[in-house]
Amino acid sequence: MRRAPLAALIGVTAALVSFGVAACTGSPGAVSVGSAARSDVTEIVDSSATITAKAVATLTAPAAGTVATLAVAPGATVQPGQVVAVIDSPSAQQQLQEATTTLAAARNTGGGGFSGGTDLAAVQKRTDDAAAKAFDSARQAASAVGDPAVRDALLAQLDAAAQQYASLAATSRSLVNSVQRGIGNVSAAVSALGAAQRAQAQSAYDLARSTVDSLTLRAPIAGVVQFGGASSGAAGGGSLTNLLGSLGGGASGAAAGAAGAAGGTAAAAGPGVDDAAAVGTQVGIGSPIATIVDVSSLGLIAQVDETDILLVSPGVPANVELDAAPGATYHATVQNIDVLPTTSTSGGVAYRVRLSLGAGTYSDGRPAPTPRPGMSAVAHLSVRQAHDTVTVPAAAVFSVDGHDAVWLVRGGKAVQTPVTVGVQGQDRVEISHGIGAGDQIVVRGTDLVKDGQSLP
Repeated sequence: MRRAPLAALIGVTAALVSFGVAACTGSPGAVSVGSAARSDVTEIVDSSATITAKAVATLTAPAAGTVATLAVAPGATVQPGQVVAVIDSPSAQQQLQEATTTLAAARNTGGGGFSGGTDLAAVQKRTDDAAAKAFDSARQAASAVGDPAVRDALLAQLDAAAQQYASLAATSRSLVNSVQRGIGNVSAAVSALGAAQRAQAQSAYDLARSTVDSLTLRAPIAGVVQFGGASSGAAGGGSLTNLLGSLGGGASGAAAGAAGAAGGTAAAAGPGVDDAAAVGTQVGIGSPIATIVDVSSLGLIAQVDETDILLVSPGVPANVELDAAPGATYHATVQNIDVLPTTSTSGGVAYRVRLSLGAGTYSDGRPAPTPRPGMSAVAHLSVRQAHDTVTVPAAAVFSVDGHDAVWLVRGGKAVQTPVTVGVQGQDRVEISHGIGAGDQIVVRGTDLVKDGQSLP
């Protein structure tokens, strides 16, 4: 083997002495011999991540109309229940007036106003059919609402109204059947049928009243106000008006629902255009008016590849780097891990890992700026650690028939020795079985060595 000049050899030896390595030659691709040593090692899993807010809630228009009032300024901090905006909706107000009139008539006439020759069974069937169609249409509309809180509230309200009507209709149906058999009391049947009709009118009124009340948009959570929807395209909120046309109120109610469904915002979206709602802006059902962002605590959602996910568990610490803050490091901790996978940005299988995010600092100790939700980051998860353990340079370990091995230098000759690898750091790896601290091994050029080869 041709020896390198002495100066070059000294330079290579000085570069490797920090981990006990002595070089056979300073030439690229040459074989180097060093020794296993005791040290700490940490296994890191790198993952792309995104900064997340504690909570986000988008307030949407419950009916077609215009933005009448914006009660707060963009960037203002609001508390739960605080008024953010008011929507002016003539169609919703008209719907409430008609529902109020219908309900008053049903109460004043006992819900019936039937003559002596009225076919009560036919009236009962028409009432049942109309109610079934109304509740079915309303439930389909409510199920399509994007805002989970509004959707659940609408469905709960509809379920309660449907149960009430079902109970009253069952009583009315039984009494009408008794009248047909000649054993029932006509006045009792008429009264029961009227009660069922009043229940349907009451449902229409309640929904209309809810629509008008919800025209005043209040913050559901504490946070910072941003006009318009979330940048991620938050789903539209609920439409109570859309549910009313089928529950009573006449032709104008159906027209209001159709107008709301077709309604939109007058502001154009695009580069250089502020698409946030302003006073006087026309809005349709579900149009986003304002988004409340709770930034009292920030988190991360990281995408971890399936090959690494089994190493990650709650409590694992991480260091986080942001594209927006070069040189700063933020501390984070794994909170939970999704059970079901998602598709990674590279098209493979990944799992979402949620982390809490702490404060950050620069290398000189200066505090790092507070990130904003949506910023890109890289999370370095410290999934495994080993302290004061036998380690070798990562390049010393190679694979033979699916098993890990190193070249152990024994009596000046290379001996292929199987080892068990533990924690795998970026530069050094733990050897839990096979060699001990101080053993001489080949640390570079393992592919150039043969079993029994003489090594200095």
